This record gives sequence, structure tokens and C-alpha cells, in this order.
Amino acid sequence: MLDRFNRHINYLRISVTDRCNLRCTYCMPADGIQLMRHEDILSFEEIEAFARLAIAKGITKIRLTGGEPLIRKNISELVRRLAAIEGLEDLALTTNGLLLPQFATELKDAGLQRVNISLDTINADRYRQITRTGDLNAVLAGIKAAQQAGFDPIKINCVLLGEPDDEVKRLKDFCSDNDLQLRFIHQMDLQNGEFSKVEGGEGGNCSRCNRVRLLANGDVKPCLFSDLAYNIGQLGHQQALDLAIGNKPRSGTFNKSGEFYNIGG
Repeated sequence: MLDRFNRHINYLRISVTDRCNLRCTYCMPADGIQLMRHEDILSFEEIEAFARLAIAKGITKIRLTGGEPLIRKNISELVRRLAAIEGLEDLALTTNGLLLPQFATELKDAGLQRVNISLDTINADRYRQITRTGDLNAVLAGIKAAQQAGFDPIKINCVLLGEPDDEVKRLKDFCSDNDLQLRFIHQMDLQNGEFSKVEGGEGGNCSRCNRVRLLANGDVKPCLFSDLAYNIGQLGHQQALDLAIGNKPRSGTFNKSGEFYNIGG
């Protein structure tokens, strides 16, 4: 699929839930969030149906996000459904890693090909401060579980929060020593339109953006930094996808209607 700026759109990010088992300071406000109603969250059947349409139209890569996707009940069943769709070449998932000891092997067996794990520091106290509730050892166990399950490569997503150089170096050394691919993501601001290119990745480069997003409530978003959204329940799958592709902006501006916790980054 080509948008009006001749960009080849072949990447679909699917947010399967807006729930999360962490409360990261840069993702969730301290006073809490307004969660989607359970009845408004797409079923696996609805997600699979949209994915089949999108793949038939030219999507070759899907990434599952959240919230935290591993807290969605029976997430491995969704992975199995998506992995079976002919034409899908790459199926990945972004997670905070806490539940990987429980699900890594199951996800690999279901057809998941790659995982990205969010980890901003390997200082246990700092990790607890950033996440408000997190245990660094649980994430490290999740990384080990992903490796033992056979995921390769495993990418580490680090949001740069102004950590001292020695803290960043410790994370770099940890990733190097454990054969992990490290990507740095500069802290972004949806409301004010502040974003930049991902170091070690392709995100944030508007001229080469190849993605659209399906949110847990059925909204199809053509751009993270835009208020544009087209709901598959209201418009139907085909029209929502066509409108998202047809109206994808040349570059991001700002998003005053969403938050990172319910869009999936």
C-alpha cells in the first residue's frame, strides 16, 4: 500500500490492551488513568479479521503492543491466529518482560518471531523509581527466558531520561555482554509534538514511516503524533484502513487525544 506521499505502508502495530502491570513515570500520570471499558476492547476474532484484511492489502509485519500485551488473557492464542495468516512475514511483540518467564516458550511455539523488551536502567533502585512498582530481577529473568526460548535477536528498548553517563554505559555493557541489541528512544511528548528518531531503530523518521496502528478500541491511527483515528466498528475494516492510509500526514504534529499507555508507542 502506498500513501499519498508514496511511502510504502507495510507495518501494522496492534495494541491489544491499555492495561499494564507497571506505572512508568513517562507513560502513566501519577494520579492514574481512565481505562477503556472491557466491552470496548476488540476481541481476538476482530483483531484477526482486521489483520487478514491488512495483510491482503500489503501489510507484511505486525507488532503486538499494549499497555502490556502479556497481561491480555490467552495472548498466545492471538499470536497463533496471526502467525497462521498467509503473507505475514514478521510477527513481533514489545513487552516489559515481567511475564516472559511464564509465556516465552508458549509464545515462541505459537509462532512469535521476535521480542523487544523495555529496560531503561540496570540499577535496581532507579528501575523501581521509574516504574513505580517494578522489580529489575523479574525483567532480567524475562530476558533469560526469552533467550532460552530461542528468540533471536532480542532488542532492548531504553527511553533516555537524562541518566548519568555511567548508568548508560552499564546498560550498554550489559546488552553487549548478553548479546542484546540496544535501542535508545528519546523521551517524547504527544501533547506538544516532541519526538525524534530512535537510535538503533527506524521509528521517528517521518519521511520513511511505513506504519499504521490498530488500537485496542478499534481505532486505526495513521500516525502516533496525530489526532486522526478511524474506528473499524463505526466505519468497517476496509474503510477505516483506507482512510488511515489515505490521510496519513506527511509528518507528525501533536496528539491531544491519546496517551502512550493506550497507543503502544
